Amino acid sequence: MTSFISAWIWSERFWLPENVSWPDLEHPPAGVEYPRLQHMLCHAFPLAVGVLLLRLLFERLVAKPCAHILQIQAGVPRRAQPNAVLERLYQSNTSPDTRQLEGLSKQLDWEERKIQRWFRIRRNQDRPSTQKKFCESMWRFTFYLVIFIYAICHLWVSPWMWDTRKCWYNYPFQPLSPGQYNYYVAELAFYWSLMISQFTDVKRKDFMIMLVHHLATILLITISFGNNMLRVGTLVMCAHDASDIFLEAAKLANYAKYQRLCDSLFVVFSISFFLTRLIIFPFWVLYSVLFESWQIVGPYQAWWLLNGLLLVLQTLHVIWFYLIARIAVKAIFKGKVSKDDRSDIESSTDEDISSNSNKNAHQTSKLKDSSHTSVLNGETHDH
Repeated sequence: MTSFISAWIWSERFWLPENVSWPDLEHPPAGVEYPRLQHMLCHAFPLAVGVLLLRLLFERLVAKPCAHILQIQAGVPRRAQPNAVLERLYQSNTSPDTRQLEGLSKQLDWEERKIQRWFRIRRNQDRPSTQKKFCESMWRFTFYLVIFIYAICHLWVSPWMWDTRKCWYNYPFQPLSPGQYNYYVAELAFYWSLMISQFTDVKRKDFMIMLVHHLATILLITISFGNNMLRVGTLVMCAHDASDIFLEAAKLANYAKYQRLCDSLFVVFSISFFLTRLIIFPFWVLYSVLFESWQIVGPYQAWWLLNGLLLVLQTLHVIWFYLIARIAVKAIFKGKVSKDDRSDIESSTDEDISSNSNKNAHQTSKLKDSSHTSVLNGETHDH
């Protein structure tokens, strides 16, 4: 039974082009190595745990000291008045509806406005501090910068970067280089760590979109490695990492309250996102996977799956660019980036906006829209 399931999952008819078998890839010529998925997974999963541990050390030993230098404090949120009845409801519903408010008002003999204020304070109590968000962004910024530099150094001397048709010549019998292997293992480990940490990091409005993005990315990395689409895979990953550097840099500037720098970096991010994910990726990389591979290799079953996942990513790019463009337009015409539409869940409450506006009134009095004082509290991730 187990062998039947394994044979069904790893069906050569599904994963490989016609007239190619797994033994062909398992026994390469002397001095040549082809990708073996088992080897990468054996390294990627332990490395993902290592990445999580490295992140904890980085945030504690590097990011937090930087936050202190920039005078970004952890902050102590205002605590809600202890109330067992409201706390019990809060654990299952953080935003009660009108009907529940009326019932609580009769039960506690409180005004509905007082109950609403209690829930607002209680939600804010669970919100992460600016320092925590700064540390998260600094970790992602560092990873994206390092991995992008590594990718460019590897791809710059690779002929398929300048002629994408070379991604498919002699496919799938293309040798695996150490640079490709290291790049793939690092990216897969990082995205597995993001999948895990997403449930403990700052909650965003686009939580489900990011979850779909991470799952699609992990599947793409795994599938492209398993059937040796490494050349085009490195191009896909590099195109995605480029703009994320500027997003995380803009968020760092925002948390440090360098507003002009934040605005400038966000405009640079918007331009780089448009160029890499709406121009280079669809018209250069995706075009190669859809059309050049069809001409040189021909379609097979896994080919359809791979292109389906890439089209899912491209759809997400369009959705994200719509959100990004709205913020960028406000940054250009109002002189300041307004609140990110993908910000953390409670950052848009009236009380938060009001308190932030009062705190920074001397910096924003010349702006027409003084209620928007925070920016870029969401992720891309990456991305």
